Amino acid sequence: MPALTSDDFRALACAMAAAIAANAQRLTDLDSAIGDGDHGANMKRGFDAVEGELDQIAAKPLPDALKAAGMKLVMTVGGASGPLAGTFFMTLGKELPENFDRAGFVAAYEKAVDAVAARGKSHAGQKTMLDVLYPMLDVLKQGGDPEAVAARAEEAAEATIPMLATRGRASFLGERSIGHMDPGAASVALLARAVARTLTAQGGA
Repeated sequence: MPALTSDDFRALACAMAAAIAANAQRLTDLDSAIGDGDHGANMKRGFDAVEGELDQIAAKPLPDALKAAGMKLVMTVGGASGPLAGTFFMTLGKELPENFDRAGFVAAYEKAVDAVAARGKSHAGQKTMLDVLYPMLDVLKQGGDPEAVAARAEEAAEATIPMLATRGRASFLGERSIGHMDPGAASVALLARAVARTLTAQGGA
């Protein structure tokens, strides 16, 4: 795994912010069906805030940059998604060595996903973002490249449609939560695709 530079981190952050901005209305529509209807706006606000401080954040070593981005998301996203998305990036930064190989990244990613599960007191199968994050982990453990990870993320997000929500706001709807994609799962898939496109364009893996 090639070392990620400050410019690489900047490109990835901008790509993720752009993906969320371009799909904010879709995410809001998904959330309006089974949640509070604010997921798209909240995520856009958070990633816009990260992008707004990108000069300062990207100048840090990658682990510290990830932690700073995560903290910014916690402070600005709001709702349930802010603490969960922020926890992912903060834990990834905390667990990632400054000079890491693929195995080091996968280990840090796994701890980050487990931290999200602990923060949300949830697990896979409850129609949440974990139903995308854990399948992505499986592909990473199998040696999959960014494209394979993104493709699996998109499949996993689609797979939340027939699921019954048993965690989060959507769980209040009971059977009515069936037939709708989880907005958190959708946003994770969008971010995974943005990362894959950027890394592929840069020749990363």
